[in-house]
Amino acid sequence: MKRFPVIGVLCVSVVFGLSACSDDSDNSPSDEASKATQAAAALCTDLAALKADNAKLKALSPANATKDQVKDAYDAVQKDWEGVKENTSALKEAERSAVQSAAEDLKKAYEALPGDTTGQDALTQLQPKIQTLDQATTSATSGLKC
Repeated sequence: MKRFPVIGVLCVSVVFGLSACSDDSDNSPSDEASKATQAAAALCTDLAALKADNAKLKALSPANATKDQVKDAYDAVQKDWEGVKENTSALKEAERSAVQSAAEDLKKAYEALPGDTTGQDALTQLQPKIQTLDQATTSATSGLKC
């Protein structure tokens, strides 16, 4: 009779030992939820950076902005967009499409500017695209409850 408790304790120890040593590759629902929460948080951070840099681009004064200032602000927006693209799985399809379309439209408009475009002309031409990107990122952050 004394063997039964000893065997029971050994079995329990083995089970706990194996479960402690097992890898977590069996994506349980709580692991998936945690990953989704982390992705949403990362996306919120990236969207906030995109929104902030887009606001800086939007705030440039057409009367005073140089082409270099416009380029620097535009480059910051594009860098932020790259970060957002990596985490878009947390966005709903409609929000993802809106942000992607707005960012790509801004990029196309910027790249289409002639080489001799002044900062004032660049901002005047880019302003509608900047506004669209601002609206898309606002909608996406609201949808994620950032």
